Amino acid sequence: MWIEYKYAPNLVTAEMWKDTFESEGLPTKILPDGDITSWAENIGFKIYVPKGREHVADEILRKL
Repeated sequence: MWIEYKYAPNLVTAEMWKDTFESEGLPTKILPDGDITSWAENIGFKIYVPKGREHVADEILRKL
């Protein structure tokens, strides 16, 4: 199960967060805000982490 953790205003920012979390070993998914068919660079994206691992994402953000 995945839980929404963060919001990014565009695809580039979402991929940056995804790479940051995954480089620390935390699996991450990004999905567009809205319908999956609306995937584009200029729409908002939700960043998901595994449920129960939010504290790991918090620690990664604290290290930045």
